[in-house]
Amino acid sequence: MSDPRYATALLDWLACAAGGSREPAARAAARAGDPVVALATAGHVLDFDDTYLPGIAHLSAPVAPAALVLGAELGASLADVLAAYAEGFEAMGALARASHPALYDRGLHPTAVCGGPGAAVAAARLLGLDDAGRESAVAIALLGSSGLRAAFGSHGKSIQVGLAATAGLRAARLAAAGAEVPLAAAARGWADATGGRHAEPDPARVAVDENWIKAWPACLQTHGAIEAASRVRGLRELTVLVHPVSVQAASVGPRPATGLEAKFSIPYLTAFTLLHGPPDLHSFARVDAEACELAERIDVETDERLLESECVLRAQGEEVARVEAALGSPQRPMDRRALGRKVESLAAGAQLTEALSDPERPAAELLALVT
Repeated sequence: MSDPRYATALLDWLACAAGGSREPAARAAARAGDPVVALATAGHVLDFDDTYLPGIAHLSAPVAPAALVLGAELGASLADVLAAYAEGFEAMGALARASHPALYDRGLHPTAVCGGPGAAVAAARLLGLDDAGRESAVAIALLGSSGLRAAFGSHGKSIQVGLAATAGLRAARLAAAGAEVPLAAAARGWADATGGRHAEPDPARVAVDENWIKAWPACLQTHGAIEAASRVRGLRELTVLVHPVSVQAASVGPRPATGLEAKFSIPYLTAFTLLHGPPDLHSFARVDAEACELAERIDVETDERLLESECVLRAQGEEVARVEAALGSPQRPMDRRALGRKVESLAAGAQLTEALSDPERPAAELLALVT
């Protein structure tokens, strides 16, 4: 697939992996010894990586590390890895979209639960599996799917995405070694267990069309509140109105205990933005006491009539701000300069800005930049 938006999403994820490699969860994963788990954890731990709203899933998070590590091992080129990544991206997107909101409603984490099959598709392409082998790889990955929303706000969220990535790669290796598992049976069992539904990509609705490149390093379902609050910074008592799924995803209350928890608190991030402006990478080094105090005076309510990305702010019963799709959404993408600043801020000298310019570049060189 030659659509440049896949390269944009991959570059964004590479930068997140470079920046996230210094986080405690990523360092722990690296010490544990599995390079795919370590790289996937690093790419997701900041919660700054791209997100597919129709399934509330980070499609690059498990697919990119599986494709990159395997591609480096096989001596593949960037073009080979990018093609495998795009195929896995779309396969995971179709599965997440078809299974939304069932997975969320059951307390499952779509990125982890759908990530294994997506990673398996990418790996199957790099391994040169035929259709039957690809189906077996996906089936094996479906049988081992796992991941809970209970992990949000802890190291567990990024680590379970890493486990999904390596499980998908392992599933493809098993299929390449001759394991045969019927996809239809695995898909039925997966649907019974998760409430989701297996689906193949739809050429009329490609996932990359609806993919967000995030402007702020926090749960996507807080982004509407962050942007709305940035427009009314003089106010101090507000009601935040969001779709119910936003409260499912970002369920932490007004006093998060850690920076990781703060990424999943709508009242805290609303208050933080009112006080200091939208958060950046450094905003989560500690919990801001003043923001906690203000967050106690911010009410969060839900309205299922809103878009899943939408946020409305009210003060004294009157609407003061509304955001339907925040900066970074497909409707309002960041410009090239803003994306470049994001990559540079995350990469810390890794020289990623032009890393994808040569399609013949060995995948091993690209991997070395982020590890």
